[in-house]
Amino acid sequence: MINILKSSIIPIFLLSFFGCSDTKSKELASDMAFVDSLMARMTLEEKLGQMTQVDRQFLSDISDISKYGLGSLLSGGGSTPEVNEPKAWADMYDSYQREALKSRLKIPLIYGIDAVHGHNNVVGATIFPHNIGLGATRDPQIVEAVARATALEVAATGIDWDFAPCLAVPDDFRWGRTYEGFSENTELVSELGGAAVRGYQSAEINNPNGVLACAKHFIGDGGVAFGTGINSLIDQGDLQIDEEELRRVHLPPFKKAIDEGVATFMAAYNSWNDLRCHASKYLLTDLLKDELGFEGFVVSDWAAIENIPGDYKSDIIISINAGIDMVMVPGAVRDGKESFQNFLKLFKESVEEGSIPMERVDDAVKRILLIKKQSGLFERPFSDQSLLSNIGSQSHRDIAREAVKKSMVLLKNNNNVLPLPKSGKTIVVAGKGANDIGMQSGGWTISWQGGMGQTTDGTTILDAIKSSVDPGTVVEYSADGKGYTGDLAVVVIGEKPYAEMMGDRTDLKLDKEDRDVIARFTENDVPVVVVLLSGRPMIVTEEVDKWDGFIAAWLPGTEGSGVADVLFGDYKPTGKLSFSWPKSMDQFPIDPNDDHLYKFGYGLTY
Repeated sequence: MINILKSSIIPIFLLSFFGCSDTKSKELASDMAFVDSLMARMTLEEKLGQMTQVDRQFLSDISDISKYGLGSLLSGGGSTPEVNEPKAWADMYDSYQREALKSRLKIPLIYGIDAVHGHNNVVGATIFPHNIGLGATRDPQIVEAVARATALEVAATGIDWDFAPCLAVPDDFRWGRTYEGFSENTELVSELGGAAVRGYQSAEINNPNGVLACAKHFIGDGGVAFGTGINSLIDQGDLQIDEEELRRVHLPPFKKAIDEGVATFMAAYNSWNDLRCHASKYLLTDLLKDELGFEGFVVSDWAAIENIPGDYKSDIIISINAGIDMVMVPGAVRDGKESFQNFLKLFKESVEEGSIPMERVDDAVKRILLIKKQSGLFERPFSDQSLLSNIGSQSHRDIAREAVKKSMVLLKNNNNVLPLPKSGKTIVVAGKGANDIGMQSGGWTISWQGGMGQTTDGTTILDAIKSSVDPGTVVEYSADGKGYTGDLAVVVIGEKPYAEMMGDRTDLKLDKEDRDVIARFTENDVPVVVVLLSGRPMIVTEEVDKWDGFIAAWLPGTEGSGVADVLFGDYKPTGKLSFSWPKSMDQFPIDPNDDHLYKFGYGLTY
C-alpha cells in the first residue's frame, strides 16, 4: 500500500485503503491505473496544458483549447456568453468541451466559476445572501442548503467547479472583501465553511447535481495589515503575524474543509510577512499538502503569480515549485504578448532547463487528472440540460428567502416600532436601496463589481413590502423621501455594489444622501425604521439615536421577501452579529474585547 501511495496521489475524500470496502478499493485502484496509463502517454506539452487555466474571453479562437491542450477554462466576473441566459451557458460549455475532446488524448476540460452567492454570473439564477449574511444566521443547515442549491444551478449549465467557499476571517472592515467572510470568529467560519463544502460538493464527488468546491484563499487574506495592499489600502496586502496566530486564527477553517473532503484549494493574493502566498513552499507544500494531507490540487488566483517579485519566467518557476498545480493565467495580453501562450512557452523552457523538476509537474498533473476522473468528468463531459429548470426555480428562491429572513439582525427597536402593522397605517418606503435588485445583491452579481438597478430577476424590498400588507393599506414610495410624511417610514440605505479592490474604503460612514433621506422623516417626527444594505458594519454611531428601528440586512440577494418577513413579523428575527459593530474607524483591526456599538453575537427579537 505504501508503494501505491507513493506512486499515485489519492484524494482523501475518496476513502483511504484503511477500512474501505472492496468495491471502493477496486474503484480507486481502477482510477489510479487510468490516470497512470494516461500520463504515460502524455507529452510535456500536454502535461503543461493540463496545468493551465484561461478565461474563455481570452481565447483567440475556440481551437486554442485543442491546439494547446488546455486543462481548464473559467469565466471570471462578467465573462459570459453573448446572450446571458442559462441555456446559452450550457451550450457554450458544451462547445468548449467538444473542442477539448478533439485533442489527441481526449482529456475533458474542468470549467471554473465564482458562484459565491448563487450562480451569480447568470441572469435569472437565484442570488442568495452573501456570506456575511449567512454568518448572521448561525445556521449550518441553511448554509448547506444554499450551497447545494447553488451547486445544482451551476451544474445545470455544465460547469464543474465553483471557486467557493471563501474561508477568510476578516478583522478590518475597510477591506472590500469583508462580505465574502462568514465571520470574524474562526470557529464560526470553520463550522459554516464546512457546511458550505458539504453543500457544494457532497460526500461523493461523482455527483451530477453537485460541483467541485474550492477552499479559498489560502491563507490569511482576512487579516492583512491596512496600508500594505493595492493603492496603499488593504486588498492583496501583507499578513503581519507570527505562525502561532496564523495557525490559531486563519488555519482551522481550511483544516475543516479538508476534513469535509474539499477537492481544490485556491492560493491567496496576500503575502505572509512579505512573502507572497503563491511563492511559499512552506504554506502550499509543507503545511497544506504534507502536514495537513491535502491531496486534491491547488489553483492560483487571477494572474496572481505575477505579483511575485521578478520577471514572468521566475514567477512561473517559483510558484510551481512552491506547490501551485494549476495556474489561472488567465489569458489577457501583457507586455504585447498573448499571456497564456507566453506562459506555456516559458513554462516549457523552465522544465527543460531543469528549473522546475519533472517530478513536480507529474505530481501536479496527477492531482488534476485524478480529480477529473473521480468527479466523473471523463464519463460525463457534457451538460445535462434537463437540469436547466432548476435555475431560478421557486424551490431555490424559497431557500433564499429562508436564508434572508434568518440573516436579518435586529439592532434597535424603540417603542416596539417593529413589527410593522399590515393595516391601518400609511407606510412610506424610501432610500436608494428600496427598489433596487442590484444594490440588495451587491458585488459579484452578473458582473464582477455588481451594479445598481434591475441587473437580474428578483423581488425588491419595496415590492415585498407591498405584497405583505393587507388590501387597502397605503404604501408610498419615494427614493429621496421628499414630500412624504406618512405614519411610518422604512428607509433602505447603504453601500452601492462593489467587489475586491474597488470596495476598499478608509471611511465607513453613511453617505450624505442616505443621512438626508432619513432626516426628512426624523425632522418631521415620523417614526423611522432603517434597513441597512451593506457588505460590512458601517459607522452609524452619530445617527442611530434618532432612529426608531434598525435592521442590518447585509446583502440579501434577489429575494427581498425575506426582509419583509421580518419587518412585518411573519418571522421573528433570529439573526445574531457574526461581526462586531464598531463605534468608530479607530477600532480597526477589530478586537472583540473593545467597547463596540453592538457586540459580536448581538441581535434582538420580537
